[in-house]
Amino acid sequence: MEIPILNVGFGGGAPAELAAAVSNAGGFGVVGGTVPVETGLGFIRRARELTERPLGINLIIAGQEEPETAGELAAMAEAYVAEGVDALIVFWGDPAPYVPAAHAAGAKVLVQVGSVEEAEDAAAAGVDAVILQGVEAGGHVKATESIWKHLPLAVDAVRPVPVLASGGIGDGVGIARALGLGAQGVSLGTRFVACEEASVNADYRGRVVAARAEDTWYGTLFDVGWPDAPHRVLRNRAVDEWEAAGRPQSGKRPGEGDVIGMRDGREVVRYQAAMATGQFEGEVELAALWAGESCEVVNDVLPARDIVRRLVDEFYSVTTYSNEAQQSTAKSTS
Repeated sequence: MEIPILNVGFGGGAPAELAAAVSNAGGFGVVGGTVPVETGLGFIRRARELTERPLGINLIIAGQEEPETAGELAAMAEAYVAEGVDALIVFWGDPAPYVPAAHAAGAKVLVQVGSVEEAEDAAAAGVDAVILQGVEAGGHVKATESIWKHLPLAVDAVRPVPVLASGGIGDGVGIARALGLGAQGVSLGTRFVACEEASVNADYRGRVVAARAEDTWYGTLFDVGWPDAPHRVLRNRAVDEWEAAGRPQSGKRPGEGDVIGMRDGREVVRYQAAMATGQFEGEVELAALWAGESCEVVNDVLPARDIVRRLVDEFYSVTTYSNEAQQSTAKSTS
């Protein structure tokens, strides 16, 4: 890739069109793979029609300790790398079982981690790069520390394995800060939720654009289907009504079990860990609206190509390299 920017492959919300647009802009596009395997394979095939540049696919490996799930996930990963993706990006679990098959197929393995210790374990497992997450991130959050606190520690701990930064970064200023602390790239989720090619519910996307960092909420409320997994969402009626009820435990919460909408032909219930993708139809104010603190600097909806270009322009506007390059250009043209 020419530009060290990845989009997060947030499940069904990250289709081929998003990944291809990011790759065509010089970054590294990632499709969502935590979907039915035929959907994931379809994303890859369609993306290959739209770009000749490198592509990746994201797969959440939570629950791999269960034999049946482990087998299913391994089969999905093997199918994806056999289809010809350039990288398998995994999250929330041990990446070691996925490295041999990916490398045998010529794909690299990246793993998103939430701590320096987890980064060290991933490097020892043979991954090709680590994506370090900060607690500022949206969606499910492994981290408990700010990205700015543990990023330089992770870079030093796993050197020479490359480290990319994720969480709380949504503009070129944040990218410059991350690279200044030793990151070799960034993986951005919330910025690409507010993207024309992302398949997300329009009301959800509007909420992201209008939100500020203080509008996000961190906890374990949306746990149906994925218990005990902290996450960051936009505060909405589901959060407010739960707090007003005294923050009761799971099983005793307001509207527990109520159907709030449909997605891909299936019912979505209140407190379900389900993204409001473009296929979601229902009460957005009761859904999980994944978003990170970087919503503070995400104020518009643009094509992915324009987002990448703006990020690059913002990055160069705040770096010494940019100033030197501009001076050199001015001298050569005078």
